[in-house]
Amino acid sequence: MNAITRVNRRSFLVGAGAAGGLSLGFTVPSAANAADATPEVNAWVVVKPDDTVVVRVVRPDMGQGSLTGLAQLVAEELECDWSKVTTEYPTPGQNLARKRVWGAMNSTGSQAIRTSQEYVRKGGAAARMMLVQAAADAWKVNPAECAVDKGVISHKASGRKTTYGKVAEAAAKLTAPDPKTVPLKDPKDWKIAGKRLKRLDTADKVVGKHMFGIDVKLPGMLIAAIRDCPVNGGKVKSFDASRVEGMRGVKKVVQVGESGVAVVADNFWNAKQAVAALPVVWDEGPNANVSSQSIAAMLKEGLDAEQAYVGNKNGDVKEALAGAVKKVEAVYAYSFQNHATMEPMNATALWTADKCEVWCPTQNAEAALAVTIATSGLPAAKCEVYKTQLGGGFGRRGRADYVAQAVNIAKQMPGVPVKLLWTREEDMTHCSYHPITQCKLTAGLDAAGNVTAWKMRISGQSILASLAPERLENGMDPATFQGLTASSPEGAFGYNIPNVLIDHAMRNTHLTAGFWRGVNSNHNAIYVESFIDELAHAAGQSPLEFRRKLLKPKQLAVLNAVAAKAGYGKAPKGVFQGLASMHTFGSYVAACAEVSVTDGRLKIHRIVAATDPGYAVNPAQIERQVMGSFVYGLSALLYGEISVKNGAVEQTNFDTYNVMRIAEMPKVEVIVMPSGGFWGGVGEPTISVAAPAVLNAIFAATGKRVRSFPLMNQDLAAV
Repeated sequence: MNAITRVNRRSFLVGAGAAGGLSLGFTVPSAANAADATPEVNAWVVVKPDDTVVVRVVRPDMGQGSLTGLAQLVAEELECDWSKVTTEYPTPGQNLARKRVWGAMNSTGSQAIRTSQEYVRKGGAAARMMLVQAAADAWKVNPAECAVDKGVISHKASGRKTTYGKVAEAAAKLTAPDPKTVPLKDPKDWKIAGKRLKRLDTADKVVGKHMFGIDVKLPGMLIAAIRDCPVNGGKVKSFDASRVEGMRGVKKVVQVGESGVAVVADNFWNAKQAVAALPVVWDEGPNANVSSQSIAAMLKEGLDAEQAYVGNKNGDVKEALAGAVKKVEAVYAYSFQNHATMEPMNATALWTADKCEVWCPTQNAEAALAVTIATSGLPAAKCEVYKTQLGGGFGRRGRADYVAQAVNIAKQMPGVPVKLLWTREEDMTHCSYHPITQCKLTAGLDAAGNVTAWKMRISGQSILASLAPERLENGMDPATFQGLTASSPEGAFGYNIPNVLIDHAMRNTHLTAGFWRGVNSNHNAIYVESFIDELAHAAGQSPLEFRRKLLKPKQLAVLNAVAAKAGYGKAPKGVFQGLASMHTFGSYVAACAEVSVTDGRLKIHRIVAATDPGYAVNPAQIERQVMGSFVYGLSALLYGEISVKNGAVEQTNFDTYNVMRIAEMPKVEVIVMPSGGFWGGVGEPTISVAAPAVLNAIFAATGKRVRSFPLMNQDLAAV
């Protein structure tokens, strides 16, 4: 929270280094922090007497810039002075007590702006109407005769002027207008939204003012380190607490649920050392027999299984394939991926018989509150969650399993605040992983090289079956078909092909599948865009012209944009190009990658990317999000692999789960081309085109079609 007006017992200083070193001031979020003597104009806007405008932002910002974007949308309709805008984050407990006046409090699925833009804009517009009404009432004039500019209200006929700060208290007493009657600006008239404004949180991050979950420190706080069963689904059989209870700093050894054991100590090092030394006997169960090889065999069986959930069907694929002049078939495979956030999972909990409070980095504060309520055994009114900054999310912090563990531990130490901090090894081996899949594609071409049939079978894990089985639709996971549906504003199959069958043979593993940044569109785009490239070459046609004949208009527009800017077909000698496009998270995206391969060594020189999100709230931030998304997508392509042996994840740290380094990062050129009429996402869509664009460029360079990943396992020497 940036708008904190009082410092209480939870304020503290963190000293770093020797005398004269850096001293950083943090304020721990709490119920006291969230309260303010200044009356709110409405749930979204607080205006202070000095004309400072506090915009309430409830969608977590983990680096994607949504805090600034949402504030821009509110400020645009409010017509306030942007230089006087600050923000704060209401708690989920407050939201619940006020009948969810702020709506959803999650940042997942690239939804932070696109699914809340209308009601936050109306919040700003309604506040403006109330402030103008208050001034008009004081002047005894019609509010329609008043105008606003940067928080200054004027009445042209009389020449009178006042500021928002002077009428805010009176405005707060007025009845808010019906949201249905609140008009919104046409985006073409935007003055604050749509502009390349600096982020509101950058300065505080640079000087270390922001507090992350790992920074939380409360009076009398203890630290907990945990070990969960190395095999997912296993349990604790027994442990000998007496062997570590005498170790330095140890306060208590507790079991956490059925599968975990934690040591609570005076500091993290002592807790970590003790939990590592704790003798534990695990009941690993039948999952101890699972390996990467057995999982691969299960997925391979699904490629030709009779039963499958149909996500997209049109025409008669069987008949079209039978009549095709040429058939092309390929099988692709995509491995588990780890979120690998820089800040491991952590949460601080304080439990008493009358109250349970949690401080944590979360992408979904309401989910964290729900878990707190369920685990604490207390009613909702006696529970609260305070969101800290997130040291990376990528979908992992949409879950709240680590919150449940923290509350469980704190409940066994009433009245003592306990911070649970996972080790890197615990974080790596107990993630909810990007689902593993294989895909079999078959297509038919006629004599002219036109695609007459497209058959696509995905065999693999369902995220919803792992995390939200209640959201399955008659057993089917609709999220599996991200970017593959016949017609969906969220993401539709981009190619006009007369006969299509896309289905899913659900094959769930014992590892928990999760929403990993970009989700299913990551592997779906690889399968579709790599195979489209294969078909273009089978037809003897240019990959660009082949796509142009098939693509739907908006997806074609972004592809044409990258082809033009990249100079497709005119790459320097020794550099080769590859294309990819996708409709996902409501946005249309495309990329052209330029690579060279020398003696089997890959260098990615440049990627030109285009995105059409409908509307661009902050074009500068969109550019940064696109660039950052390629780091994530390319890291997965180059190095991302979670393997399983004896039921357990083999990768335990960054020495065995690598990510891109700065020297490997290509130059990224971004085209932001909002066409209007819809609201798409930004943080995730372009991840999907990173890998296939590079893979198609590798084929152009080597003649070798890579169909399983990561690339570190492949020989890229030219055929």
